[in-house]
Amino acid sequence: MSLFVTELRRLGKRRLTRLMLVLLLVGLATVATAFSFSSQKLSPDVVAAAEADSRAQYQQATEGWKRRVAACEAAQARGEQTEEEYGPNCGKDYAPQPDMFDPKWNLPYQFDFRAEFPMFIAVFAASVALFGFIVGASFVGAEWNTGGMMNLLLWRPKRLAVLSTKLAALLTTVFGLTVVLGALWTAVFWLIASQRGTTAKMTAGVWQSIGLDGLRALGMTLLVAAVGFALASLGRHTAMALGAAVGIFAVSEIGIRIAVAILGIQFGDRYVLSTYAQSWFLKQAELFDYDTCQFSQGACEPAKYVVTWEQSAVVFGVALVAAVAAAFWTMRRRDIS
Repeated sequence: MSLFVTELRRLGKRRLTRLMLVLLLVGLATVATAFSFSSQKLSPDVVAAAEADSRAQYQQATEGWKRRVAACEAAQARGEQTEEEYGPNCGKDYAPQPDMFDPKWNLPYQFDFRAEFPMFIAVFAASVALFGFIVGASFVGAEWNTGGMMNLLLWRPKRLAVLSTKLAALLTTVFGLTVVLGALWTAVFWLIASQRGTTAKMTAGVWQSIGLDGLRALGMTLLVAAVGFALASLGRHTAMALGAAVGIFAVSEIGIRIAVAILGIQFGDRYVLSTYAQSWFLKQAELFDYDTCQFSQGACEPAKYVVTWEQSAVVFGVALVAAVAAAFWTMRRRDIS
């Protein structure tokens, strides 16, 4: 039996892998189920009810305005000052208008697959990426911690081949899981949109864009899993990867933000990892510097800095290569005991 097949079976039979898979499935199912109840298809009866509510609100506001004008005129007849309380001309110039009561505001929420599904692709990618990180870190971390790695190297003494095979088994598992669950995720939300939302304006171009979003989600899940694996291999313990992840988050999202704020660096969020994650999924992230505006002079177009998904690919690619290269270098150089 090949080492690759053995590692695939080993990964699939681990209790943590199975537990995390169950939690992932339950979490995704909960999100989809809860969301399906929040959406309601806009039938002609629902639209008619919203229009009736808008007309009733307009009539109510008009009657209230008439009563206020009448009260103002009565106060004026008594010789009272009314401008401070009722405004100039008793507020007659501010009568409610029908366009102030748009029926759309009274409509219930309806899920729009075309406009909103890309957001749920990001939710799906984040969930699977977390699964891949924890499972990947534990897969190699437990081997080091329990001595299983040393026993395996007695059977297959080629260090780099062993580590690369473990990594390949992990990435193959995450790849297959992402593709299968991603297809099911898309089908579920298409069903929700068909039954309780809208699938209008779905063209070939829109499907192509969704497909590209799915590829970016796949790339992110594989990257996070590989980084988790590499960090745990570097530290020879699962906790190393988890601690490093917490440390990176704290430095990036808290430390760097505080530092750039103190130093007054323009567009400081371009140094924060979450900005690049956002641009990766949304194709770009726009940062604005409102300090460049002089609002005393009227409207202002603030200075803007755009982070593209190509820049995100470079940042994440460098991080991936650095982590994996360090893991393989230490695997080759250090003592295995």
